[in-house]
Amino acid sequence: MTDSTAPYRILFVCLGNICRSPAGENIMQALVKKARYSEAITCDSAGTMDWHRGKLPDARMRQAATEHGYEFKGAARQVLATDLKDFDLVLAMDRSNLADLQALDPNGNDKENIRLFGSYCTGNEFPEEVPDPYYGGEEGFHTVIRMVENGCEGILAEYKNKQ
Repeated sequence: MTDSTAPYRILFVCLGNICRSPAGENIMQALVKKARYSEAITCDSAGTMDWHRGKLPDARMRQAATEHGYEFKGAARQVLATDLKDFDLVLAMDRSNLADLQALDPNGNDKENIRLFGSYCTGNEFPEEVPDPYYGGEEGFHTVIRMVENGCEGILAEYKNKQ
């Protein structure tokens, strides 16, 4: 972005935009609010597919979020090629999502903005990719929330260090 007064914009991307990417968006927004950076950082989420367009985050993800002290909001949407230019940081939840995002940028003009979310996680507790909990059990949703909390804290720390 060229306007230094504009907020830093972060987009979280997963497959359907009902589990992992809404977790990124909502957890990051909660951390940003707590750190009093709401004017400086904005967040959104999207899916590489449009299967769930307009739907709330998955009920199991919302339940797990509530148990961790979060309220998840938002409606699913599909990522657009223009998002790669409109957002300062576009975070793919897994390598398949990363490949889909890179396909939206065939000339590599926005490759510096597109990253794997797991690269912001610290410690050895978490894998490089955020696992999709959709077809698994309840614990998978809690694992995703813990991993996303860790990665979002890493994103916020990096942002603060650049200020």
